[in-house]
Amino acid sequence: MSVIEHDFGAGKRRKEKRFRELLSLDALHEQNVRANPLPYLERASERIFQLERTLFEAALAGRAPTEGDAAGPTVIISAAEYERLLACRAAVDAAWSEIQARPESDDSV
Repeated sequence: MSVIEHDFGAGKRRKEKRFRELLSLDALHEQNVRANPLPYLERASERIFQLERTLFEAALAGRAPTEGDAAGPTVIISAAEYERLLACRAAVDAAWSEIQARPESDDSV
């Protein structure tokens, strides 16, 4: 005897639920996401744009000052804090490089 497996659409519902959770929507929106996903995709696209802009601004803020910038006051921090700052800067630079390297027509969302 063989068993016929069928998920009755559970996989699709899991994807819809994950999408809804990523957009920080409550469960009431799940039916709307299923019926009309376009506004939710636009919302997701806007959120991605905002995150990329924030990452770009963080990458710019982490760069060394240029000759025209005024020198600020000297601040003393611990070695551990400096290491955390360098790790954050490296993470931001790596993420920004990854965004710049990806092709613009990436449909693998």
